[in-house]
Amino acid sequence: MRKMRTLFGFVHCCCCCFLLLLPPPLWVSLAAAKQLLRYRLAEEGPADIRIGNVASDLGIVTGSGEVTFSLESGSDYLKIDNMTGELSTTERRIDREKLPQCQMIFDENECFLDFEVSVIGPSQSWVDLFEGRVIILDINDNTPTFPSPVLTLTVEENRPSVRRLLRLDETSGWLSVLHRIDREEVNQLRFTVMARDRGQPPKTDKATVVLNIRDENDNVPTIDIRKIGRIPLRDGVASVAEDVLVDTPIALVQVSDRDQGENGVVTCTVVGDVPFQLKPASEGEGEPQNKRKYFLHTSAPLDYEAVREYNVVIVAVDSGSPSLSSNNSLLVRVADTNDNPPVFGQAVLEVSFPENNSPGERVATVVATDADSGKNAEIFYSLEPSPLSSEAPGGIFSIDPDSGDVLVQAVLDREQRDTYEFQVTARDKGAPALQGSTTVVVRVADRNDNEPRFMQDVFTFYVKENLQPNSPVGMVTVMDSDRGRNAELSLSIQPGEQDQAAGIFSIENDTGTIYSTISFDREQQTSYTFKVKALDGGEPPRSATATVNLFVMDENDNPPAVTFPSNSSYTVLPPSSNLRTVVATVLATDADTGLNADLNFSIVGGNPFKLFEIDPASGVVSLVGKLAPKHYGLHRLVVQVNDSGQPPQSTTALLHVFVNESLSNATVVESQVARSLHTPLAQDIAGDPSYELSKQRLSIVIGVVAGIMTVILLILVVVMARYCRSKGKHGYEAGKKDHEDFFTPQQHDKAKKPKKDKKGKKGKQPLYSSIVTVEASKPNGQRYDSVNEKLSDSPSMGRYRSVNGGPGSPDLARHYKSSSPLPTVQLHPQSPTAGKKHQAVQELPPANTFVGAGDNISIGSDHCSEYSCQASSKYSKQATYKYQKSKTTFSTKAPVQQGI
Repeated sequence: MRKMRTLFGFVHCCCCCFLLLLPPPLWVSLAAAKQLLRYRLAEEGPADIRIGNVASDLGIVTGSGEVTFSLESGSDYLKIDNMTGELSTTERRIDREKLPQCQMIFDENECFLDFEVSVIGPSQSWVDLFEGRVIILDINDNTPTFPSPVLTLTVEENRPSVRRLLRLDETSGWLSVLHRIDREEVNQLRFTVMARDRGQPPKTDKATVVLNIRDENDNVPTIDIRKIGRIPLRDGVASVAEDVLVDTPIALVQVSDRDQGENGVVTCTVVGDVPFQLKPASEGEGEPQNKRKYFLHTSAPLDYEAVREYNVVIVAVDSGSPSLSSNNSLLVRVADTNDNPPVFGQAVLEVSFPENNSPGERVATVVATDADSGKNAEIFYSLEPSPLSSEAPGGIFSIDPDSGDVLVQAVLDREQRDTYEFQVTARDKGAPALQGSTTVVVRVADRNDNEPRFMQDVFTFYVKENLQPNSPVGMVTVMDSDRGRNAELSLSIQPGEQDQAAGIFSIENDTGTIYSTISFDREQQTSYTFKVKALDGGEPPRSATATVNLFVMDENDNPPAVTFPSNSSYTVLPPSSNLRTVVATVLATDADTGLNADLNFSIVGGNPFKLFEIDPASGVVSLVGKLAPKHYGLHRLVVQVNDSGQPPQSTTALLHVFVNESLSNATVVESQVARSLHTPLAQDIAGDPSYELSKQRLSIVIGVVAGIMTVILLILVVVMARYCRSKGKHGYEAGKKDHEDFFTPQQHDKAKKPKKDKKGKKGKQPLYSSIVTVEASKPNGQRYDSVNEKLSDSPSMGRYRSVNGGPGSPDLARHYKSSSPLPTVQLHPQSPTAGKKHQAVQELPPANTFVGAGDNISIGSDHCSEYSCQASSKYSKQATYKYQKSKTTFSTKAPVQQGI
């Protein structure tokens, strides 16, 4: 609406700027439009009631349709004719009492509806906004109404006294009490009130007023004490015998209060420490709250000797606020009778008496009293068995009948019996006689006359190794028959003969639990022996000792350790080897015992042709498949050694087997073994003597074959064939035959047969024939025992240990040929002539020093240095070649073939 006013004001200013351009009569009309329009309208009228004509009131001439009117506000209750400017009501009924702007007005203020009318000139040449107000006139259309036809009011009693009882203000409706009202006399007033307005015609309403008189607590309770039964009561004094039964009524008490409600509810009680109490006379629901009856009962036995009379005070208190109270008293006198038996000071008398006593000593003195006098108070004592025991105390204890002294007649031993219980009875000399009793408990006090005693002399415990420190390893049980400090034991660990327990074990005093301060290792120590000492707290102290034997049980905490072969060693296997030939024996140890050290061997990789198998128990690797040319080369067997523990532990080792006729170029094999250590175990290298070199050669061959014509290939074959014939018979040439390995030396001359022995027979070759084991070594004599070692620790080229060859092992010096320009070897004078044994011999590198040992498959000699080996003297032939600081030693059992 504010934006609309701004827009209309802006348009109005713009139109005023052009007033000079309009005809003079129109100026007068616009000037008259600035006045405020006011109209009057009665509420509750029907729809479409004419209120007024805005056009005529503004002096605007209509009829041509060029001037239009629009109602901008007040459209909920008002409407205007766009052409004539006629202002009238809508269908929505106008209720003056419900208009929001008329809710909080007073008589001198007007209730009105504001509206705004916009007037638009011809062709919208000008626009103006006019404000108007419609005064809403009230009519008498509402009847006075009370909130309820019956009005309930409450007024307190005891108002001040005036002449009128009630007064009603005719204008405000205030109702006032003008007379003192007592609720106990009048408790309710009822009358009618009428309300009438001043309208024309006036309207009225009536209501019934019920005025309740609210009670005030202005009356105190009253207490009346009356006689009941055979108990005499006169002038407030009652006489009661001391032997009257408990809960006997001795008087009737009646309590009342004139007030009502909570003010009349009375609570009655007996005050003071007296053996009497009040009990309701009836529990009926119809009994008034302000009237109650009680019986005064005895609540405890009466004793003339103790109290001869009681002043019983009864207090009644109502529940008003503030409460009012009253009291009354009754004097009760107790009549005496002979009713008191002898009484002991305590029902149970406990006495501590030490053991090992002398007979006739006094144990205790018991005393009983009697409230009576004369013979009724004379007492004598006697011993009787305890109700819990039928044993008569006469043989051990006795009592003086007059003084009550209890005497012991025997020597007491606490370890045999520590408690005696009996009853002492006291009887008076009245007629009839009355008696009382007490229980005497004699507890025998301990003396330190027993030493500690272990349940057994030797305790044996079994614990597992690797137990966490400060863990319990066993518990000893020790007892002491004494009691108290005499049985308070202090346990300690006493070192054994070898001081095994010093600082290792501790013991807990309360439980006897032995703890270890270390984690046991069975491989370091299998058992411990020490003593446990128990010392009591007596004077003088007594002690005892026991022996503890603790055995450490094995756990599978050590994996197998492979001692042979090392990962960097290899074994040479001739292709002519028979089935079941023993290739090598995997040796392993386990520091554990029992099943934890029971080892099983298996080949888990590197055996794609199933040529080898291993004995699960002994670790012997045997040849089980027929060797073929495709099997030539280096085989890497992955051997896993498992123990039988739970869970099992395992170790993996590598066994390299080089399948070839002989070991002609050890350096190449060593390089293959070195590369094998860096090859993943999942990759099989079996059947390829140089798996990396063969890949390169295959690529070269494929490229050559793709670029060379068939004729050139045939020529090349012919040239190679002629070249092979021209080579010496002892030379080496790679790839001569398809069935020969790349490292196989030249075939021996078939014409020359091996020499026979003295009996003319050929020497028999064992199952290990022609197998050579070559084992590498680390610097400083270290060995590569497991594939679990870092591959970076593998030996470098030329750092291999000398090995022993079996019978028929190749003469490595004869077959060694290198393309490197090394000088010819200078033979020793003791050596055979070079012409007979060698066609071409060169010095071996220092690392390629071998020893043939003739004993099956053998490992590297333990007596070999980096540059030399000393062969056993039992072999028939030995040749030593020397070049600078290098030394090569050959040894064979079988005779060396000449003129290969």
